Amino acid sequence: MFARGERHIIYRVPFGTIVGHRRSVSLLSRAIARDTLPPSLLIAGPAGVGKRRAAMAIAEAVNCLQPLATSELERDACGSCTACRRIERSVHPDVMVIEPGDAGSIKIEQVREAIDRAGYRPFEGRRRVVIIDEADALVPAAQNALLKTLEEPPSASIFVLVSSIPDALLPTVLSRCPRLRFGSLSVADITAVLMRDHEYSEADARAAALDADGSIGRALAAESADLVEARADAHQLLEHTARRTDPAHQLEGAKGITSTKGTPAAERDRLAACLRSLASLLRDIEILATGADRRMLGNADLEHALEPLTRAFDNRRCVRAYAAVDQALAALERNASPKVVADWLVLQI
Repeated sequence: MFARGERHIIYRVPFGTIVGHRRSVSLLSRAIARDTLPPSLLIAGPAGVGKRRAAMAIAEAVNCLQPLATSELERDACGSCTACRRIERSVHPDVMVIEPGDAGSIKIEQVREAIDRAGYRPFEGRRRVVIIDEADALVPAAQNALLKTLEEPPSASIFVLVSSIPDALLPTVLSRCPRLRFGSLSVADITAVLMRDHEYSEADARAAALDADGSIGRALAAESADLVEARADAHQLLEHTARRTDPAHQLEGAKGITSTKGTPAAERDRLAACLRSLASLLRDIEILATGADRRMLGNADLEHALEPLTRAFDNRRCVRAYAAVDQALAALERNASPKVVADWLVLQI
């Protein structure tokens, strides 16, 4: 029987919830199962790809009261025992998460407290785990304070540093932490997470994933409805420019990707979203034109609509258009006029 308030709770095994990064997750699982996990570890990669989730999964797999093994993973946490649930709620006495404060940095006092706690035996778990999220925010004094502990860590403690800018860390810190690299996620991976964990519709999830540049965090920060509209506008622009070569008619197409509504910043953001969608569509047209693996399509739902465009956009034109989109995005970042950028772009593609 479920206790009141727990009837609808669905627990998931921690490593099993991590989308993508299968090789890295498998390495972590095997190291924990065989008790060969390094006492200090740096998980590095782009922002919003699951690095912190992986660090928390390590803490759970190490301290789970009912660990599991699957066909893919030698060890994973159950996700439902008392230890797993307390770690998930950040109330386990042997798992400490350090992150930047209001000033955006991690101070030496935070690190000293973690070092002091790590020196004691675990209170109730198998190992103490200290997770330093956004470790690149450690002030130099805090990094120096960590050095001795990273070099000679207490036997019952694990330090996991998480960073999207690892080169901002001192070389002496980097040399003491084996690095595990997490890459960008695929559009399919991000779409699956948004639908599974955040109740996105398939259309909204795919639109956000296409604009996310491999980051779930960026996808969650975007307005999915705006992205769906941006992709539709980008597709319409390609169809317009494919049918017309006269400059005057091409410039008419620029009106569909610009807007005079809202603030200049909002207008710039809208055009940038449209340009990123345009780049994604051009990439898919190139895939279709060259006969590459169609499983690589980011806009698989538009496959049949993009197929006819391959006749107008050959390899040379696709490459030229893709380069023009990059230049247009760079111009927007330098605060160029969205209208000027849009007009220039349509003449290039």
